[in-house]
Amino acid sequence: MKYISKFYIVFLAMLSLTLQVSCQKKNADNLSFFENYQNENLDNQTSNEDVFKLPNIDLSHWKVTLPVGKPTEVYPPEILSYATNETLKPFFYNDSINGALVLYAYPNSSTANSSYSRCELRELMNPPNNDKNWTFAQGGRMKGTLSMGAISKDAAGKYHKTIIMQIHGRLTNAQRDLIGAKDNNAPPMLKIYWENGRVRIKTKVLKNLNATETEMLHEEAWDDDEGYTIPIDVGFEKFTLEVIVSEGKMEVILNDTFSVMYDSIHIKKWGIFENYFKAGNYLTTLDKDAFANVKYYELEVSH
Repeated sequence: MKYISKFYIVFLAMLSLTLQVSCQKKNADNLSFFENYQNENLDNQTSNEDVFKLPNIDLSHWKVTLPVGKPTEVYPPEILSYATNETLKPFFYNDSINGALVLYAYPNSSTANSSYSRCELRELMNPPNNDKNWTFAQGGRMKGTLSMGAISKDAAGKYHKTIIMQIHGRLTNAQRDLIGAKDNNAPPMLKIYWENGRVRIKTKVLKNLNATETEMLHEEAWDDDEGYTIPIDVGFEKFTLEVIVSEGKMEVILNDTFSVMYDSIHIKKWGIFENYFKAGNYLTTLDKDAFANVKYYELEVSH
């Protein structure tokens, strides 16, 4: 019995030692697994952070008009916090995967001089004021990289259209008072549409080339030209648009290669107006359930 007891004690001691070694190995394996898992998670997190992108747009010289309110307009510096602004978030937000600023619009509120809704940026040379603008003689350039994110179709199955860039005219206070206008609004010299997957350009022409300078200040003195559609499909892909203006000239360039030049007498006559650039999503339909979202990846203006 003594021999058996001694043997049993030795056996238990060896078993205990084996279990301790086994547990230590298992704990080491678990620690190694946890460390590997943690490292993989950190790698994945870093990879995901690398995927997140922001648009290359300085909003400090822009205000935005929303398709709600009377309508609602948001100026700098408030617009700079658009990512957390509850008023802006439904219409003006980041696509952080593709690095775009999304501008969403649907038929709802419109400005005083339009029937259509928009989510559209308006250039401000002296933010937050609208009073400083530019003439063609002073010149200007706007360049944007953008794409159509999504857009509704009409009853016939055709895509709705939206204005993605503008040069808008503006009366000076002196011009406004001279013709007795109710505000400083003047016609848009340039409207660039996304229309059925292509870029369409419309400009203004003077109805009477012999009109006096005062007569030319009236909106009804101007008419739309017949328009021009650039014969290149952009569809829902990313593309670049550039607008360059100088005295008596206006040029629209698609993808740095296709140029449309305007240098007629109508452009020269337009020199009496001040102007400002606009960019975004000005949805030109009142159809129920219509919508569009336009994505801007880059947008810059210089004078």
